[in-house]
Amino acid sequence: MTRYSLHEIFVVDQYSSDNWEKEPHNHNYFEIIFIENGRGYHTINGIKTPYHPKNIFLLAPEDTHHFEVLQPSTFTYFKFTELLFSSKVNLPDRKYWLQRIEQLLHHPNIIPGDVICKEDDRAIVWDIHDLVLKEFENEKIYYQEIISNAISTILSLIVRNISEKHNYEGDSKVASPSKIDQILSHIRQNVYDNERTKINFLSNKFNMSQSSISTYFRKKTGESIHQYVTKYKMKLVEYRLQHTEFTIAEIAYQLGYTDESHLTKTFKKYFNMSPKQYRDEVSTSSVND
Repeated sequence: MTRYSLHEIFVVDQYSSDNWEKEPHNHNYFEIIFIENGRGYHTINGIKTPYHPKNIFLLAPEDTHHFEVLQPSTFTYFKFTELLFSSKVNLPDRKYWLQRIEQLLHHPNIIPGDVICKEDDRAIVWDIHDLVLKEFENEKIYYQEIISNAISTILSLIVRNISEKHNYEGDSKVASPSKIDQILSHIRQNVYDNERTKINFLSNKFNMSQSSISTYFRKKTGESIHQYVTKYKMKLVEYRLQHTEFTIAEIAYQLGYTDESHLTKTFKKYFNMSPKQYRDEVSTSSVND
């Protein structure tokens, strides 16, 4: 089986210019972009926001972006793909990396612009940025493990800030999220833990009776809590079948199913085929493309 080194699935690029020469473009990997210095505008998916020194941007696959440089600027890019989570890569804690990525992909509050709203977290991310650059350049013993854990920490901090970003605009607080937004956010962040998405846990956390929270949730979303959790898990199963080489049994375990057959039965209800058939179909389609 082909193996991949860190340099094949994780890339560091640095770019300095007083004029952005690239056309608006998209890509098939994730990018964490650090603004080392300079000022201008960054447009992501048609939405234009200013950038300043120490800003940090996140791009997901298929995002389209470009910069408008007003003052000479230096950018550092950390780029990586789903291969980082493949069993073809000897890096630690692939499951937890994947959870961070899934939260970023499916979080409804991702917006173009600086992804960090807490300045103490910004300082931590920039310290980690410096560590990654040093390890990537020197390639000392264990550098791959150090870099992988460092990027995992950055992603976790970005997830935390995106989750809290709706409470902040610069240093000023804005309207608090609605109750249903809080419930949905909790479910998405805890979907890997069955106990924390059960009705009894939710009713205690949000100070509602089980019947009240069930009625409220169905009124706001049009489906039951169980239906929402199951559908959300199916999105994650689909993503892992497409982008990782985890076995069906491993995916079942990661998402809290009792066994592979339980996951297969549920998956068939939503996709009219087994997880194995779905993965085979995706693989065949990729080869034909």
